[in-house]
Amino acid sequence: MRALLDTNAWLWFAGSSQRLGANTRALLIDPGNEFFLSIASAWEFSIKAGLGKIDGVHDPAAFVRTSLRLQRITPLAISLDHVVAVAKLPAHHRDPFDRLLVAQAQAESLTIVTSDPHLARYGVPIHDATS
Repeated sequence: MRALLDTNAWLWFAGSSQRLGANTRALLIDPGNEFFLSIASAWEFSIKAGLGKIDGVHDPAAFVRTSLRLQRITPLAISLDHVVAVAKLPAHHRDPFDRLLVAQAQAESLTIVTSDPHLARYGVPIHDATS
């Protein structure tokens, strides 16, 4: 599996949350799978951490770097093609970060690991993070 983690799925994995399903956790630790985290998710996380909306994170940059290294997750850069593809997406979802994840998943042929059922409306492959 080649998949893009949405912000919540990544944070659930990083924090060993019980919200992350056992099936998803098994996929994430399987070295035969390849997982990516969009720079958009790191950006979203950094904004929320900077506003104090994420408990226990005192250094967002260190948290992101350490988490990605320990979890064997590859950062996915945002390209101009990803950004302009957002304009072609139907208005199923208003969250700009999620819309960019959809555009990236479509462009890079990735499944999105998410708990957000609305993303499936874009026709991109989805894996339910709670399963």
